[in-house]
Order: sequence, then C-alpha cells, then structure tokens
Amino acid sequence: MKVVGYAYPWDVIEPGFVDRVRRLGVDEVAVAVAYHSARAATPWSRTGTAVHARHAAFYRPVRDERWSRLRPVTPDWMDSPDSAAAAVAVLDEAGIPAAAWLVLTHNSVLGTEFPELTVRNCFGERYPWALCPAHEPVRDYAVTLVEEALAGLDFSSVVLEACGQLGVVHQCRHEKTDAVWSPAAAKLLSVCCCEACGVEESFREDVLRLIADPREDAVLDEALLTARHTATDLLRRAVLDRIDLPVALHGDLDPWATGALPGLTASAAEEVGTVVLPCWQPGEEVVRAARTRLPSVEIGAYVTALGAAPDLKAYTGRLREAGADQVHLYHLGLAGPARWEELRGAVEAAA
Repeated sequence: MKVVGYAYPWDVIEPGFVDRVRRLGVDEVAVAVAYHSARAATPWSRTGTAVHARHAAFYRPVRDERWSRLRPVTPDWMDSPDSAAAAVAVLDEAGIPAAAWLVLTHNSVLGTEFPELTVRNCFGERYPWALCPAHEPVRDYAVTLVEEALAGLDFSSVVLEACGQLGVVHQCRHEKTDAVWSPAAAKLLSVCCCEACGVEESFREDVLRLIADPREDAVLDEALLTARHTATDLLRRAVLDRIDLPVALHGDLDPWATGALPGLTASAAEEVGTVVLPCWQPGEEVVRAARTRLPSVEIGAYVTALGAAPDLKAYTGRLREAGADQVHLYHLGLAGPARWEELRGAVEAAA
C-alpha cells in the first residue's frame, strides 16, 4: 500500500523535516506548488506558530512571457522566489520522491480580479474563490500552471486538486454559512449559471423552497450536470496532455460534489492512474464502492491526522482491507509532535 504524505514548501525546508519523514517511511511527499490561501500551523517550528499565506500563490517563479490573461501571484511570505524547487531539492538530496501538488481552480485572487470567469449561482451571485472551468481562459491558465510547475524539477508524480468546479460551501473569511444550507440546497446553489456554462436559472424557486424547509428533498435534474462535467473533462484533458508523469486525481464518487475533490465524471478514472477519495471521516464504504465502480484505477484514501481523527493505524488497516491501494496522509507539517504517532501508525498499517 503506497503512502503519500502532504506538505507545504515551508514544512519541507524546516530543519528536521527530512529526518522525521525518512523515519516515518512514506513513499512520496506531495509538495504544494500551487495552493490557495491558508493560515497554516507550524507545530514543528521553534520560531513561530503559523504561516499566513494571505492569498492563493504559485511557489515557482512567475515568468511574464508564459502567462496571458490570468497570472498567478507569488508568495511574499517566502524568502525564496522558487520555494517549491528549494523543497524538492531537499527531498532529492535525501532520496525521497516528490510529487507536485497542484490546486487548479481555487484562487480567490484571480476570481476577484476576473469575476466574469467565476462560478455564478442561480441568484446571479459570484463565487470569487471558484474559477469556472467552462471558460477557456481558465483552462488555459491551468495548463500553463501545470507546465510552469513541472518545468525543470524532478517530480515523481502529480497530484491534482480542484480539477473541476468549486461550489457554494467554502471556508471564507469568518464563515457564517456553516450548517445553514441543507445538502440538497447546497447542491443546487453550487450549480454554475455563468454564460459559458449556459445553464438557465429556472430552479431558483426550488432553492428557496429548500432553504425554507431543509427537510425537503431536491429534484435534481441530471441535465444540470452536463455543462459542469463537460467543462471538467475539457479542463482535465487539457492538463493531462501536458503531464508525462503518473497522476493522482482528487475526486468524489458523488457526481454532484464540488470543491477540492469534485465529482468524478464518467471518463475521469479511465484517464489517470489513481483517484484519491475523501476518507477524512470513516470511509471504508467509500473505498468498497470505488473498488466496484472503478475497477481499472488505483484507489487512494485521503485521511487526516488532525483534530479528532480516528485511530489511524486501525483505520488505515480497515481501508486496506476495503480495497484501498494507497493512503494519502494529511498532513506532514500540520500534524505536530502530538499527532506524529498517529501518522506512524498509519504507515505501519499500510506496510
């Protein structure tokens, strides 16, 4: 069972990271090369408690001649202009394979600058955190992002996050929408009605009904998924055309899912080597369902060692028995000394 551990560039270059990871025994470290905004705890640091990544950033040099309409922003909270390369160099020297961890459509900086390229709900509201892949400039941006992320670095694989559409549920500044929308209302509020998607806003009354009575079920028109999945396929194929490495695609078995792990389209699993599924809560049934529905692809279980996580050693063992081929561990930097034994247990169970 392959073990992939996730980390930010600042985690990798922190003294002691390589020694800890080598002792842990992961097979690969996924390094964030393009990532959204975050305030990331640094429990292993002796000089601070967190890195405040104020906006989505590209952790490689941004070469003017390579970008057109959409251009990523560099992180001024990093000392190196190529902190991803610095992190990969540390891993290379230690003989630890590095994967390029790329977030594609989750970018509030670009969504704010180019609102016309973002997801628009049936009320006409824009989601600035969600670039809509139905727009050609968004797909072109993702392609360039992948090319520039991989340029000149010796990665062993690529991990694609947000390779599709984000939706209404999002951790925004001082989020005050938690637990307000029912799952059914959230699905309809996540349907993009922008010009490129070409979806009519005629289901607005259905949303209002679901908001008024969350016990009501949504009558989900499968036709609403057509535009989203068509755009997702276009995005994924354009990006995969630029990658000559094994690819792990973050996704969800629910075709209506949006977010970092968007719903898999009918053809997605056939085009990548690994599908990584959300298993942060007990996910044995998710893995079993995936083994039946996706027989030709490796199944990765995405698990967390943070918060009230289950006993990861026992849990990883159950995921393995359910049919998972890989375990993707979140997170080698955020999980500090108090959680390290949980990560160690997961690796032992995977082996």
